[in-house]
Amino acid sequence: MNYRLVPMDRSTVPDVAAIDSECFSKPWSEDMLCEELYNDNASYITAVADDGTVLGYAGLSVVLDEGCIEKVAVKGKYRRMGVADALVDAFVRFGRAHLAFITLEVRASNDAAIQLYMKHGFEQVGRRKNYYADIHEDAILMTLDYHRDGTDG
Repeated sequence: MNYRLVPMDRSTVPDVAAIDSECFSKPWSEDMLCEELYNDNASYITAVADDGTVLGYAGLSVVLDEGCIEKVAVKGKYRRMGVADALVDAFVRFGRAHLAFITLEVRASNDAAIQLYMKHGFEQVGRRKNYYADIHEDAILMTLDYHRDGTDG
C-alpha cells in the first residue's frame, strides 16, 4: 500500500480521533486534537494512503532539546504494514538532527510496540507503576539518547 507522511490538519482530525478511539482506553476528542494544531511545541503527522485514507498518526512534543513521543497509533486493518515504523522513523530522524533525546511511555504488555521502539534504538530505562490506572497496567519508560557526534545510543 502506498502512503505518505503529512502534517495533521483540520481535514484529518476526525479520522485521527477515530483511530485514537480504536487504539486507546482514554482517547482524545476532536477538540483536543485540534488544539494540538496550534501547539508550537507539538508536531502531529499522519500516514495517508493515495486514496486519502488516514492509516495512522503520531505526535511528538518538544521542550528545548528534549522530545517526547506522545502517541503512535495505526488503524487495526493497516497494522503490520510498516506504517508505525515509518511514523516513528520520522521522529527519530528529526530527533537525530535537533534533539538530545526522545522519551516515551508504552504499555508493559504492548510487546509489538516495545520491539518497534527498540528497533529504532530506544532503550528501557524505567517502569511507571500503574501508569495506566484505568486498565491497571504499568508503563515502560523508554529513551533514545543522541550522542553529540550524531550517533544514536
